Amino acid sequence: MDDIYRLLIIVGILAVQYFFSTRNNVFWGAIIPAAYIVFSTWMFVTDRTESTVGFILYLLLGLLFLIAEWSAGRKALNQKRKKELDKIKTHDMK
Repeated sequence: MDDIYRLLIIVGILAVQYFFSTRNNVFWGAIIPAAYIVFSTWMFVTDRTESTVGFILYLLLGLLFLIAEWSAGRKALNQKRKKELDKIKTHDMK
């Protein structure tokens, strides 16, 4: 049961990351990765992680997923903008 809650929390965080990444300002998408770096570093400094290699792997893997969500959100925003511009151009041609 505990694993299900962890999975739901991870999915929720990735969904919020995607949402932030689709905002007009690019920096909204940097909030969660920055918070993840701070939290992971705090866990390492207070000896809550098992090893240095584990810390580095968790940090890189987490950032990989967060940056992938950021990239997907930015692409979706750019496609949405392009679609709107195409719609405006076709409307202006009439």
